Amino acid sequence: MTPKILIVEDDHTIRTELETLLTGNGYDVFSVTNFSKTIQQVKTEKPQLILLDIKLPQESGFSLCSGIRSFSDVPIIFVTSCSTDMNELSSIMLGGDAFITKPYNTAILLAKIASLLKRAYPGANQEVLTYQGVTLHLDSGQIQYNGHIADLTKNEYKILFYLFKHAGSICTRADLIEYLWDNQLYVDDNALSVNVNRIREKLSSIGLTDFIKTRHRQGYTL
Repeated sequence: MTPKILIVEDDHTIRTELETLLTGNGYDVFSVTNFSKTIQQVKTEKPQLILLDIKLPQESGFSLCSGIRSFSDVPIIFVTSCSTDMNELSSIMLGGDAFITKPYNTAILLAKIASLLKRAYPGANQEVLTYQGVTLHLDSGQIQYNGHIADLTKNEYKILFYLFKHAGSICTRADLIEYLWDNQLYVDDNALSVNVNRIREKLSSIGLTDFIKTRHRQGYTL
């Protein structure tokens, strides 16, 4: 599946440059032109990554990021000329995954996009992972057991992917947090517990109990 990137940029020249750059590097690209319906277009297009400016005609990039985070974990890269430390900090606190200032280096931008896509959708070229009769669908982000299926959020999917890849081994909390969130400075350790508990609830709903085991003061294992 070709990753779709949504561009939210009001400068026509920059938007066209980004479209050309990304299309030329094999991405499916969609650009927002009606900035009063940006959130609606994110929901409709379901992109795998968003490039987001801060200064926009209808609503600031910060406000849009906050709105998107209310329903989606899609990776968001701020691409902006607002290059102050406060703006970068705000982008992180609101849920942005990266902050790149204009004029941007195309090689760095492409590398950051590839890195975030790889981290957000690991094993995207594979179809499934299976362990003890449980199947993790990598294309749809779903977990299946005995014919029953549950949908996963991005972080729930990533946790299970990591555990499947290390099945039989203990995955430490520190390793999981580092894998899920690049910068531990902005992560409450409780966030991992909350995500694991939600996964367990979904596993229980499809008939799985004790699939993820807690190892006291060590981490988790399958």
